Amino acid sequence: MDKNEQNKYERQSQEARRHPIQPCKALLPAIMALWVLMTTAIASSAQTVTTLVNFDGSNGASPNGPLVQGTNGNFYGTTLLGGSQSYGTAFRMTPAGALATIYNFCVQPNCTDGNNPEAGLVLATNGDFYGTTTGGGNATPPEGTVFRITPQGARSTLYSFINTYAYATDPSALIQATNGDFYGMTQGTGTGYGMIYKVTPSGEFTSLYSFTGGIDGGYPVSGLVQASNGGLYAASSGISIGSPPGEFFVISLGGAFKGLRSIVYGDGEVVNTLVQATDGSFYGTAQQGGSASDCGLSFGCGTFFKMTSAGKPTLLYSFCSQPNCTDGVFPYGALVQGTDGNFYGTTQYGGNGSNSLCISAGGCGTIFKVTPTGTLTTLYSFNYTDGNRPNGLVQGTDGDFYGTTQYGGLTYNGGTAFSLSVGLGPFVETLPTSGKVGAAVRVLGSDLTGSSGVSFNGVPATFTVVSPSEITATVPTGATTGTVLVNTPGSALSSNVPFRVP
Repeated sequence: MDKNEQNKYERQSQEARRHPIQPCKALLPAIMALWVLMTTAIASSAQTVTTLVNFDGSNGASPNGPLVQGTNGNFYGTTLLGGSQSYGTAFRMTPAGALATIYNFCVQPNCTDGNNPEAGLVLATNGDFYGTTTGGGNATPPEGTVFRITPQGARSTLYSFINTYAYATDPSALIQATNGDFYGMTQGTGTGYGMIYKVTPSGEFTSLYSFTGGIDGGYPVSGLVQASNGGLYAASSGISIGSPPGEFFVISLGGAFKGLRSIVYGDGEVVNTLVQATDGSFYGTAQQGGSASDCGLSFGCGTFFKMTSAGKPTLLYSFCSQPNCTDGVFPYGALVQGTDGNFYGTTQYGGNGSNSLCISAGGCGTIFKVTPTGTLTTLYSFNYTDGNRPNGLVQGTDGDFYGTTQYGGLTYNGGTAFSLSVGLGPFVETLPTSGKVGAAVRVLGSDLTGSSGVSFNGVPATFTVVSPSEITATVPTGATTGTVLVNTPGSALSSNVPFRVP
């Protein structure tokens, strides 16, 4: 790659930073050029992926966020396009792949119900889902919405974005914090660089922080994660190459913002996702940056990194470290820590898919596993007919992983939904993940009918089996932070993360 080409790709990368939720569209020529330079094919350690759904437009198209598992054991998500109005859908999918559209966006006049949901949904403690749309609403002009939707598809608008507060441009997924309120970020505000906001369950909106584009960066992509200390952690992106590179930060539930560290380009930039692991540290992926010698792109092919709560980073892996980028390029979408302690995620490009449509586009993406110390294994390379441009993963309570792709499929370029089994067993998870003594907690899992006991870190709890996928339990007196254990007729199932008792 000569110097003129590198300069061209760097200019494209600068433009991509203004819309970092999907930088790969702007960088496609660079990836294609990189792919042409590759001459040797190396096979990945393939895993069997089961395609569950082919999105065909009528049932939605272009899912762009991760799936979330509901209290009934089914998975829920959104598509950016398609449906009866062509403005996106909300859908339900069983673990076996039976799909049902539960809502078509823009069925109300002037799309006052919102249109084009780009982020995924969050499961709230009341069992309903909350999300955002990038357009529609009842404001003038319409700039998107925050909405609530039941598992059956009854939708209501909590808030309509207005241009005096925020443009709902590429909003990240919402999270529900321990105080019951919802928090999220957008990439456009009155100052132009993104904001952090809060919405109460009743729809009261508060703008908490607006990025300045200076040392605090802007265009936040990663989404917020609430840490065990109660703070909300995330990362902003740099505005352009040569400008301040973005900031790893924490913000309190009340809006007190604190920058922890400017993100070093070599560690990874345009941070895509963060998770707090069971060891208390944060792990994440960045869509750019890194030091892989095989990358060939001056802005890097992406990284996997570790970050302490004080802001100390450790670069663990640079993507495109394998010949021909069979390990993937540009990690994207939800990163999840599996019940085996390893991290699982996806890349949008790279891999060894042999379909000509993959080769011409720089690869259709991969699924990878990476240890907490940075040893990466490519589990699967997409090959277009099974999907193209995956969106990250979620681990179901049956132990398998589930996800979607934005494009590809058998007969229509509308994306797919898939599952991946790596041999991990079933587990239970709690909703919420913390609570005081006496608090009611949902325990979610599979095949829970007939369970004979529930305990919180060894202390027995009173409980009721609601359905095969849900138990309600009360945090017992004497309980301390630790594992929730459910004795089912088949086996004893442990929670995937410790339940915290304040």
